[in-house]
Amino acid sequence: MSIEKIVEQALLDGYLTPAMEAEVGRICDSANELSREEYMALDHLMGALLTGEVVAVPRKQFINVMEELVLTEAISRVAEIEATSESSLDVGDIAAYALNRLPPLYATTEEGANYQRQRAKKELQELIAQRVGEAIIRNLDRPNDDRTPVGTKNTGNEVLRQVSTLLQAYAPHFEQK
Repeated sequence: MSIEKIVEQALLDGYLTPAMEAEVGRICDSANELSREEYMALDHLMGALLTGEVVAVPRKQFINVMEELVLTEAISRVAEIEATSESSLDVGDIAAYALNRLPPLYATTEEGANYQRQRAKKELQELIAQRVGEAIIRNLDRPNDDRTPVGTKNTGNEVLRQVSTLLQAYAPHFEQK
């Protein structure tokens, strides 16, 4: 989608979603030079944001604590396997497989996230370990080598942006300015 189309949609809806914002950023990052029309569209969007005609939808106002717990378990298990064998496993594939078979644990506050973590450790830790184990077995049997991963354009800046986004989501108050 072009910058002009994104701006047109944002003006029509009255909202600039995180996906729209990310797409504008991706276009701007990949373009050597923006056209006059693109600059005008961006200027129009900026004006609409300043006047309130368009509202930027905040990024993530909630987290799924299950993602954090599954990633921790998957990273730990994959590290053990890779240290003792020649196998190479994809943590993302393993986490996605396990998460699709586990209940979500959403929270909107740090207190809620801590509650969900404690609850999961008491009630769901065994199930989490079981699902991650199933995912590892499946990944060893059928690796996803021939498929195109989501977001295949991982330039250095893109990787840094993804890490930054993860840190903002999971540790929003770690480094306060």
